[in-house]
Amino acid sequence: MIDLRHLRTIHALRDTDSLHDAAERLHLTQSALSHQFRELEERIGMQLFVRKSKPVRFTSAGLKLLQLADQVLPLICGTERDLGKLASGTAGRLHIAIECHSCYQWLMPSVDEFRGAWPEVELDLASGFAFAPLPALERGDLDLVVTSDPVTLPGISYVPLFGYEAVLAVDNHHPLHGKPYLEPGDLASQTLITYPIERHRLDIFTRFLEPADIEPAQVRTSELTVMMMQLVASGRGVCCLPNWALHEYSSRGYVTAKRLGENGLQARLYAAIRSDMLQVPYVSDFLLTAKDISFATLEGVNVVSGLAI
Repeated sequence: MIDLRHLRTIHALRDTDSLHDAAERLHLTQSALSHQFRELEERIGMQLFVRKSKPVRFTSAGLKLLQLADQVLPLICGTERDLGKLASGTAGRLHIAIECHSCYQWLMPSVDEFRGAWPEVELDLASGFAFAPLPALERGDLDLVVTSDPVTLPGISYVPLFGYEAVLAVDNHHPLHGKPYLEPGDLASQTLITYPIERHRLDIFTRFLEPADIEPAQVRTSELTVMMMQLVASGRGVCCLPNWALHEYSSRGYVTAKRLGENGLQARLYAAIRSDMLQVPYVSDFLLTAKDISFATLEGVNVVSGLAI
């Protein structure tokens, strides 16, 4: 009566809280996903969730199926991993570099889970702030680069991990605090605090300020997110961060997050990989693990499908 696809469907709906995003995660159309739910509800004679509820509100029957999904799907995933090892061997190398200062909070749990599943894969993790990681990936010195700046390179593919919104952190008594959203000119009199990386890799410059020909009054840098938050909270500047990185501080009332532009400054995070490694089982598993953990732990991220380049 209950198929594995039904468990994956209801599990995806809970994780994404959206029929549209659940369909994208499962590579289905929204109508096909809705048909699966109707089919299962007809089989069991009960409704699984309340339509048009936000967040999605599951019925008792839906919650019961979610309990089953939480038990069964990890077992299926573990078995698929084991079969992959049998098919291709367990040995390999996965050397990763990160171009994202805020990524450690979700990447480290992903690395820990991956180590347990693939103990014989040589895993190494390095910061890509002091060197150019994409050319190193192209040369074969690295196997995966986490980046928000895809650059077209021969033999390199970019797998979207998730989408997010870049927002501006201001102190709770800042003159801009009351605006519904900020315009480039609002930053002309501000001290902008950034990570110590090139301007062409910062969306706040390339996609917000520079198109409007606006410069902040001053730019200062800090390597640590917590230090940036201290500077912002004390009124010594503003800074642009991913919404999921800022949420930890804004949710506790430490600083205030402001939208950049009426529609927000939307961005994506990618895993850059050599194209010939896309089908390597342990690489595919790492990408799935990273996506699952990021959606489970980060606030405000959204599903992005397909290859970027």
